[in-house]
Order: sequence, then structure tokens, then C-alpha cells
Amino acid sequence: MIGAEAVYPGGRDPDLRFVRDGEGCGPIMQLDIPAGDFSGYIFDLDGTLIDTMPLHYKAWDAAMRRHGLGEPLAEDLFYSLGGVPTARVAELIGAHYGIEVDPLAVEHTKESLFLDNLGAVGLIAPVAAFARRVAATHPVAIATGGQPEVALPAIKAAGLEGLFEIVVTPRDVAPGRGKPAPDMFLLAAEKMGVPPAECLVFEDAGPGIEAALAAGMRVVRVPSRR
Repeated sequence: MIGAEAVYPGGRDPDLRFVRDGEGCGPIMQLDIPAGDFSGYIFDLDGTLIDTMPLHYKAWDAAMRRHGLGEPLAEDLFYSLGGVPTARVAELIGAHYGIEVDPLAVEHTKESLFLDNLGAVGLIAPVAAFARRVAATHPVAIATGGQPEVALPAIKAAGLEGLFEIVVTPRDVAPGRGKPAPDMFLLAAEKMGVPPAECLVFEDAGPGIEAALAAGMRVVRVPSRR
């Protein structure tokens, strides 16, 4: 689990929130929350609400090795593809290393490996706490690059099942229109009944941030890599 409390310097709730771990041993995360009254909030899932990126990396590394990769998967490459639909990630990794892969077969292998370790899923506590707070008064949604067969069990394992009635995955938009295209965020806003310009998005990865900005939304970057 990442973080446990938000510390507001000066006893007030400023735009910059410093997040400390449960031991109070110093700041480990900063969330730059823009000023303004937003009407709806959209959250990425992996690396934003739940601490799963290390688990996803291990699953991707093992899956790609089973499908022809002869070396460790570069972590920089993996993190640069955060939020991109799984089959597309397989295509991009294969192209990067010059190997031919069956994207759907890789996707099946990778997702099976990830689900085998679902018990290790934990919350990114500061973001989850913020989501719970705003959900009491505003509509909230998840827009994730994971397919529902993986995203929904992960949401349940993290104890967030009752918080988010709206979960948008790549299956809800046209093929090829997952992140970094804006379609998933626009659909989440539509389902919440909120204009895109009045949404605040929480994201950890470049493709998701690009998608949210393309949708005309403001973004809080969540640092997921440790």
C-alpha cells in the first residue's frame, strides 16, 4: 500500500497535498490538486487507485518470455505504455524487440498470470481516500486500459467495488480508441452526466494523461513508479 495520510501544511487544504507513509517518515507522494469546483471525477485504475504496476510488470515480463522474448522486459518501456489496451501493448512490445507475437495469445497469458496474484493488490491510499471523499457529493468513474475480466476482479480485490458504479474499459469504445485517444474519458463523462471541461482526472501514465487532456479535462498526475 502506498501512503496513508495527507498532510496539509499550515493546517489548511492547499492545492499541493503532501502524502506521507504510515510511519510519518517523510513525503513519498505529491498530488497537485488544481483549484476549482469540479462536477465529476474520473480515475485510472492501475497505478492510480490500486498499487498493481509491479504485479503487471512481472506478469508482462513472464508472458513475453513465454512468447519469444529472450531478455528481461525493459521497465521503462513497460511504464511508458501504462493505460494502453493489453493487446495493443503486446503488439508494441513485440515491435520494440523485433519479435512476432499473437497479441491475443499474449494478452491471455499475461492476464492469467496477473489474476493468479490478485491477492497482492493494495490501494494507493491517498488517491483512494480522495475518491471516497468526493464520491459522497459528486459522481465518480473509472476509465481503465484493462479489460473487464481483469479490471473488475481487481476493483473488488481492492475493496472499491461499491464505490464506482461507472467503469469504462477499452471494450466500451471503438477498436483502437482506447488511451491515448480521448474516447474512454469522454464516455465516462457522458455516463456521469458531466461536461468534459468540468471533470478532473487522476492518472499515472503518459497515454492516459494525453487522453484526458485531449478530452478537454484537467489532470492530476499520480506518481506510480517507485
